[in-house]
Amino acid sequence: MKGLLGAGILAALCWANGASAAPAKQVPYWASLTQQEARMRVGPSLDYPSSWVYHRRDLPLKVVQVLGLWRKVEDSSGTQGWMHVRLLSDTPTAIVTAGIAPMRESPREDARAVYRAQRGVVGRVASCSKGWCGFDVSGQKGFVRAADLWGATQ
Repeated sequence: MKGLLGAGILAALCWANGASAAPAKQVPYWASLTQQEARMRVGPSLDYPSSWVYHRRDLPLKVVQVLGLWRKVEDSSGTQGWMHVRLLSDTPTAIVTAGIAPMRESPREDARAVYRAQRGVVGRVASCSKGWCGFDVSGQKGFVRAADLWGATQ
């Protein structure tokens, strides 16, 4: 009987270790909101009160700490708090930090501007190279200087 109990405990420990041994991302890393509304909490549990409620799907956040299913995140203004992992996505996004960021046809300063994105506009980032990022705002696509964005631009 002791042998079976010991084997059961050993199997449970191995399963638990295997489940927690999943490769973890190295912090900090970029994430974005999966929901139109998401609550940032003062601690890593639903028992903690909300400190902010975000109303912007795809908003970029920097994950600075991981604790179980909770992520300590930082927004573009430097505000930090905790969010449940189900609220976050790996989709690379960014927010415009410049007053106006021209979205150009190609990644060159002299390329024609096809759109103009104002400060606070959120878009998805396709890729970044040589100081420029492919930027998609609800289907309107162009290239924006990486210096005009905050988010997954590295």
